[in-house]
Amino acid sequence: QSTSIEQFIQALDSYIRWYNEKRIKISLGALSPIEYRESLGFAA
Repeated sequence: QSTSIEQFIQALDSYIRWYNEKRIKISLGALSPIEYRESLGFAA
């Protein structure tokens, strides 16, 4: 079960992107951060 550094970095980057952009947050009205920013008119 060998994982290269590149595979690890890719998996970590994918998780960080999900965490920062796609996960649902109750404190944002059950929206993802991207959906919340779009609802405020800050993101396209």
